Amino acid sequence: MLIDTHAHIYSEEFLEDIDEVITRAYDNDVRKIVLPNIDSSSVKKMLDLADQYPQICYPLMGLHPTSVGEDYEEELELIEFWLKKRKFYGIGEIGIDLYWEQKYLEEQIKAFRYQLRLAKEYKLPVVLHVRESFDEVVAVLEEENQADLTGVFHSFTGTVEQANKIVALGFKIGIGGIVTFKNSGLDQVIAQVHPQHLILETDAPYLTPTPFRGKRNESAYLIHVARKIAELHDMSVNEVAKITSANAVNLFGI
Repeated sequence: MLIDTHAHIYSEEFLEDIDEVITRAYDNDVRKIVLPNIDSSSVKKMLDLADQYPQICYPLMGLHPTSVGEDYEEELELIEFWLKKRKFYGIGEIGIDLYWEQKYLEEQIKAFRYQLRLAKEYKLPVVLHVRESFDEVVAVLEEENQADLTGVFHSFTGTVEQANKIVALGFKIGIGGIVTFKNSGLDQVIAQVHPQHLILETDAPYLTPTPFRGKRNESAYLIHVARKIAELHDMSVNEVAKITSANAVNLFGI
């Protein structure tokens, strides 16, 4: 059994064939899919999909850093509303993004801190977005008493030193299609990180693994990530699936 711990398959890219997407995932041994939220505009679509496939799709609640703007406090109020209203399996996708825009960096940090505190209040894991912001995210985590927190650094693309830092913090490392890219260099890093510290993800519809790079990503393609990690560690795909899926089950309680 494989678990896709990060997929936005509720997005408009899947409007026409979501049932087939779920079926293909299942046919490729992906039996559970974690759905991180983006902002107020994505909540209904995400929850509708989770309600349609309650044994497969598990929703998270959070405000994505690239959606943080002048109205971020209103967005956070909506997140609190939903956390009180129904069950979620984590707070995410949250963090800091310094790749797309730095105009609202101060607001991003405030929103991030606020959501870390929500995670502690509700005793939920966090899914961290750390694009070009690893040091900044770690600094906030440490300031917010991260010993009370657990979670995953989503879509990891860093160094061995950064991977070791994540492990030392007690977090998991989320690995997706980038590890299959020929010149990413991530394979050399992950070869030095035991699968006991990893969970697998697609980030669908983005970051499609080889050999489907350039096409829309979907949960069925997670098998290619698992195969690459198995190759890097001279393990069977079944062993990688068993270890990483146990990590995901323990982290999210699914």
